[in-house]
Amino acid sequence: MKIKTIISLVLLLLVFNTFLQSCTPKVGESVATVEEATEMLAKQAKAKSKIARKAKKKAYKAYWKSQSKKARKSIKRNSRRQKKIARHKKRH
Repeated sequence: MKIKTIISLVLLLLVFNTFLQSCTPKVGESVATVEEATEMLAKQAKAKSKIARKAKKKAYKAYWKSQSKKARKSIKRNSRRQKKIARHKKRH
């Protein structure tokens, strides 16, 4: 019983220690200038938008894959008709 307690305490301390190390700020990781901060934020925004574009593309493919052939034709015909109406309204 005592051996199990000692081992569990050691494991608990190891996990707690790694948790504390991950929470402490790293030296040299902070941004020094405003330009670097804006550059870093731009990179993060670009990465997020790339992920969003990929998800949108995947959803688009899944949507079209789930439609029947008849429904696909109908949707394409309707979109062409809507474009034609929009062009006509734009001209007049």
